Formats: sequence, structure tokens, C-alpha cells
Amino acid sequence: MTHTAHPFDALMEITARPNNVFVRGEGSWLWDDGGKRYLDFIQGWAVNCLGHSPPAVAEAIASQAKTLITASPAYHNATSLKLAKALVDSSCFDQVFFANSGAEANEGAIKLARKYGALHKAGAFEIITFEGGFHGRTLATMSASGKKAFEPLFEPKVKGFPKAQLNDIASVRQLTNKNTVGVMLEPIQGEAGVWPATDQFLQELRALTQEHGVLLIVDEIQTGMGRTGELFAYERAEIAPDIMTLGKGIGGGAPLAALLATERVSCFEHGDQGGTFNGNSLMCAAGLAVLEQVSQPAFLKSVADTGLFLESELQRLSARHGLGEVRGRGLLLALDLKLPIGPALVAQALEVGLLLNSPRPDTLRFMPALNVTREEISQMTDQLDTILTKAGAARRVA
Repeated sequence: MTHTAHPFDALMEITARPNNVFVRGEGSWLWDDGGKRYLDFIQGWAVNCLGHSPPAVAEAIASQAKTLITASPAYHNATSLKLAKALVDSSCFDQVFFANSGAEANEGAIKLARKYGALHKAGAFEIITFEGGFHGRTLATMSASGKKAFEPLFEPKVKGFPKAQLNDIASVRQLTNKNTVGVMLEPIQGEAGVWPATDQFLQELRALTQEHGVLLIVDEIQTGMGRTGELFAYERAEIAPDIMTLGKGIGGGAPLAALLATERVSCFEHGDQGGTFNGNSLMCAAGLAVLEQVSQPAFLKSVADTGLFLESELQRLSARHGLGEVRGRGLLLALDLKLPIGPALVAQALEVGLLLNSPRPDTLRFMPALNVTREEISQMTDQLDTILTKAGAARRVA
């Protein structure tokens, strides 16, 4: 038996992590084990929708843990029933299946659509997805994703996911045939660099899927739970999808996800779907605390208003430094850098106590807490302004 020389070595290497070790979080801030403070504009990839360790979520989890953690998915528990009813009442869907991660919810959506195809569409099983899309890291969700880096991995892929082009209805129509059971997309492609589906495209997609009797599936794992200024992003386009998945923000930092569907589409039979921890009381208590806050109209308006402020600040930076467009909606935004300097900017930001994300080399993505303050946004943009100024000077010297 070999023993690791450093605590880091005990973790399986799956990404390049810096040596910072975080020990505490509060709101928009994280502290490492050396006491250094960091302004966090990643928030676990849009997970901590109310910031780090929000009191409402922490108290809900602590209280629930003293009462009931899990009773097994073989039985009802009061907390999951309450959260399911609240989600149904807040959306256009009729039924909810709880899961532990967004990928698991998307896997469930794929299974539900294929079950629907087997029962009602003569065995149709193909789900049209999109180039640039990202739906998770299970074998099926990686196959559904349109991420180029996934293409050579873990072959053979799960078949049945032809890829269309976002905002190009003709490309979807061309792929639609007798084997098509659904179309699945993110209202805003996050990992691809924050590329929104237009309202018109979503409306055309809804009309096309209804015309052919196929399902419209919206992956709202990153856009849902208030991230765009609406509770769910599909609402902006005034459409009613057949299936929706939620994850990330729904737990406010706790591992919770959900698959929602209309009654017509909810066709799982006993034994088709399950999961040991699914719908456990502890995580559903966190979800209730989150939903109670983010579903308030005043809170959603504040997200929209704060998002416009962040957008204007990023546009100011772009104009000052000769950068590209600002994309996105609400508090899911991206800045086009025009050059592959994103990773270098992220590394420099970390040094000065700022956490940023570069999903593509030429893009920065911003996913702050939904209750981030304007002062915190201004502090972030001031720090980024300084970094960009130094980067520009370095390029001129080079």
C-alpha cells in the first residue's frame, strides 16, 4: 500500500486546481486557510444563488437535520411533497421527480422522453440537441452535449442525439424525422460562452415541436431559479415546454436537482426511475428555503436590475479596453475578450482575491450570487479593470 505525501494527493486528479484551500464563505466572499479573502463571481458555477452559507438555507438544513434526514424514496416525506407542490404552482408543469445533480435530472429527462417515444411515438428515441450545448457528465448527457472536447471521450457514445445549430430553426427542422421524440436545449448555453436562445427561436421551436408531436425539453440547470431575472428562463419567451430540468441554484449550495414534466408526458412506470437519496428531506428543506426567497417578485426584479448594472459595467470595461460584446441575461453574463487571454486573467484575478471563470479562452463568464450588491460589482470591475490595464501594457511591450 502506498501513502500519499500531501493531502492534495488523496484527491483524484480531474482538473487543475490552484493550491488555495477554502474554509469559510459568507455571501459573495470566501476565505482560505491563510485568512485571505476572495470576492466570488463564480459561486460554484451559479450554484450558490443566495451566496455562500445563506442564513435561510443553513437554518433550514440545521432544523431539518434534527427532525428527519431521509426516510427512503420508497416512502413519502412531508418536505419533498411541499417542495414539489411549490414548484408545480410556480411553473407550467404538473409533476416533479427530485434528483441530486443536474446531470442526473437531465438523464431522467432523456429517459422520460424515450419512454414517451416508446409508448406514444412508435419507438421514437432521438432527441435533437445543439452544438455548444452542455447537459452533464454521465455517458448519456455527454452524448447529448455539443461540447467538442467530449467527442473523443469514453467511446462508444450513446446514440440518438443529432446536433442542430442554436437560433437556426431550419437546422432543427432538417433533423426532425419519424425517430424524433424531443428537442432539448439550454435557454442560454453557459459552457459554450453564454449564448442565449432568442425568444423568437424558442417560440419557433415550440411551434415546430407541436407541429410534429415531439417534446420540448428545457435544461434550466444554470438559468433556472431566478438567474435571468425570471424564475425560469422559458417564461421570457412566453412558451410552455413539456419537460424542464433544474439543478445548481435550486439547492442554494446543497446537492439538489429536479425533473419537471406535464401530466401528459409523465409516463414513468414503477421501477423505471429512482435513486437512493432522491427527494430526501434534508435537501428538499434547502430547496424550499431557496424557492421561498427567489420566487418573490421583488427579488426577481432586483436580479434583473442588478444584472443590468453588471452588464453596463462590463460594457464600460469593454469600451475602455477594446474588447467585444457583453452577452447573456440577468446575472448570467459573459464578456468577449477577443483574444485567448481568459485563463491568464483568471489566474491574475485569483492572485488579487477575485474568483472569475473562463469557459472558453476568449471569454469571461460572470455568475455572482443573485443578491450580490452593486458595491461588490463595482469592486469586481475595478479589480478587473486593473488586471486588463496591466495585460494591455504587457501586450504592447511584447
